[in-house]
Amino acid sequence: MEERDFVDKNRKPMGETTTEESKITEGKYIQIVIICMENHKKEFLIQKRAQKKNGKWALTGGHVISGEESVHAILREVQEELGLQLEEEKIEFVFSKRAYDCFVDIYYTKKEVEILNLKLEKEEVETVKWMSLEEIKTWREKNLFLDYHYDCLQECIYFLEKIAEGEKENV
Repeated sequence: MEERDFVDKNRKPMGETTTEESKITEGKYIQIVIICMENHKKEFLIQKRAQKKNGKWALTGGHVISGEESVHAILREVQEELGLQLEEEKIEFVFSKRAYDCFVDIYYTKKEVEILNLKLEKEEVETVKWMSLEEIKTWREKNLFLDYHYDCLQECIYFLEKIAEGEKENV
């Protein structure tokens, strides 16, 4: 059973751990990572979560385990869930936000992935596919896509656009 570190509202380690089964009490937070993986067609790699994980479509991600850095957690989650090894220098940290009882670090990468070559962790992931933002939005409206992951995807795109605009202004 994986342990997770508790951090406070300022993301400072509290010296306490928890497990997935434990309830998170007020004033304590855990850390989560999500990656927005985009191909050259401006489609995003999404995964259908296993039925025991609610069976909805979502981005790839998971929890930061005790003692682990956020960037290593996203690399591990992608490897575990998809059998895909990403290079740390090819993923970009986009932003972090506090939500509910966790801090979420959102990463981004452009990557061409052949779905048939992925080795899915069946306990976590039922299937994967590439989808446009509009298709994902439609699935969200039909309650097929996790709202929270959709919000993270939209925020990721927004931040990347703002960064690109800022770079253009400085040229």
